[in-house]
Amino acid sequence: MMASATVENVVNYQQEIVRPLANFSPSLWGDLFTSVSIDNQVVEFYAQEIELLREKVRKMIVAHNKNMAEKLNLIDSIERLGISYHFETEIEEQILNFYNARSSFESDDLHTVALYFRLLRQHGHPISSGIFEKFMENDGKFKNSLRADPKGLLSLYEAAHLQTREEDILDKALAFTTAHLESIAPHLSSPFKEQVAHALEQCLQRGIPRVEARHYISVYEEYESKNDSLLRLAKLDFNLLQMLHRRELCELSRWWKELDLVSKLSYARDRVVECYFWTLGVYFEPQYSRARVMLAKTIAMISVIDDTYDSYGTIDELEIFTDAIERWDIKETDRLPDYMKICYTVLLDLYDQYEQELRQQGRSFAVHYAKATMKEIVRSYNIEAKWFIEGYMPPFADYMTNGFITSTYYLLAATSFIGMNAVTKEAFDWLVGKPKIQVANVTICRIVDDVATYEIEKKRGQSATGIECYMKDYGVSEEEAMEEFKNIAENAWKDMNEECVKEKSVSMEVLKRVVNLSRLIDVVYKHNQDGYTHPEKVLKPLITGLLVDSFNVCSCPVSC
Repeated sequence: MMASATVENVVNYQQEIVRPLANFSPSLWGDLFTSVSIDNQVVEFYAQEIELLREKVRKMIVAHNKNMAEKLNLIDSIERLGISYHFETEIEEQILNFYNARSSFESDDLHTVALYFRLLRQHGHPISSGIFEKFMENDGKFKNSLRADPKGLLSLYEAAHLQTREEDILDKALAFTTAHLESIAPHLSSPFKEQVAHALEQCLQRGIPRVEARHYISVYEEYESKNDSLLRLAKLDFNLLQMLHRRELCELSRWWKELDLVSKLSYARDRVVECYFWTLGVYFEPQYSRARVMLAKTIAMISVIDDTYDSYGTIDELEIFTDAIERWDIKETDRLPDYMKICYTVLLDLYDQYEQELRQQGRSFAVHYAKATMKEIVRSYNIEAKWFIEGYMPPFADYMTNGFITSTYYLLAATSFIGMNAVTKEAFDWLVGKPKIQVANVTICRIVDDVATYEIEKKRGQSATGIECYMKDYGVSEEEAMEEFKNIAENAWKDMNEECVKEKSVSMEVLKRVVNLSRLIDVVYKHNQDGYTHPEKVLKPLITGLLVDSFNVCSCPVSC
């Protein structure tokens, strides 16, 4: 009876509630992705040539007539061009050979040493940063002579981003290489000049793999030393995958259009294309097609729910909504205000679809974990909304505990797993246990998001921001708080790098999803911009590059 009375009160005073006007920009994309036209002859031609080139490249990887430096450079090119997923077994075998031979590894070439170090760490093999001591003077500084080796400097710069805590040598390497690359960049020749400029803007370790591949194909093409087979495979494969991605986005766009939440819930952001881009950052490979669509639908829904708590609902309404999601029962719909009924029904329907789809593969258990994180996040959204509406500023520790959950990255990590056939119940239990790599992941998301959105939230009069809470608790200035937040994020990246080498409870395939989520944050919120809410500057060119523009590969017998 009490709940019914509360709902009645909410409905009765609806007219008096003054709600903030939505000021989000409309979707940039219109109906661009709601239909897709793909020529099956082109698909067939691409697939046939890709198969021939794959065999050719596979033979290059396993060939015995190449020395270690040549193999390292070949593998690096394959990975940067975005085609390494075709050769995972062969590459891992080579990397393992390099690792097993580490005691006899000898090279005075900075580029080769840095590349050796980076590839081993990227593949989860422990290697000491002491390998760089030979390039340092007795006073602990890097040798001045290295300034004359731009290629070596760039390789050391990229390697240094795989540092863990207490690796002073890599801290020094990063400062040294950044300063010198910035100094020499304007005087370099193309295409190396473009490669250095891009690396200074976006290091490889924190870049979105698909975005980095798109960029590197264009750079690699300009090098005289390029391997034509690698380049052609990369272009054909990119175009073929783009067709698959376009089909997925078309399916997603139609689903979103049919729901018509944009007109029904005018306060919510219309960002379904950006949601799909997010999933491409987590996994672009063809075997994750279903996983991408599931994750994108969930991101679209959590975005609407976030806006409901953040920009529209009253305390009473949000309390009821939170309780309804906790109960997860369609009968709860009657208790909700009309606008919440729409969102609630769509949410429950969506998870029912997941369950039906995964039951066929014997993986319906995965939906339990996805629901649990959804319930967890709305509880925390509700706490956050109360803080904002009541003007309460919590202690920084309380803010962070809640903020880790509202970052959405516990939810998105669990949801990214549900469509992956290789992810077992044990892997979900590992994730739920909040392992160190996942804590680093949510820390990066929370901290970087807080810094990027601070000015906007301050203008809204929001006192319960991470920066404000930190300033109050520690008695520091805004500038000092910002600096400390950057340090927290940097340390989280170091923890993530360390865990990619140490964590053996799950496969590298699973760990990569966690790392890729953090990479998305580094790119989407770069230069303190909220690229999701305001995609015009940051995301529009990236989405265009991945989903609109294809590579010219015309030597095929049909129109391409």
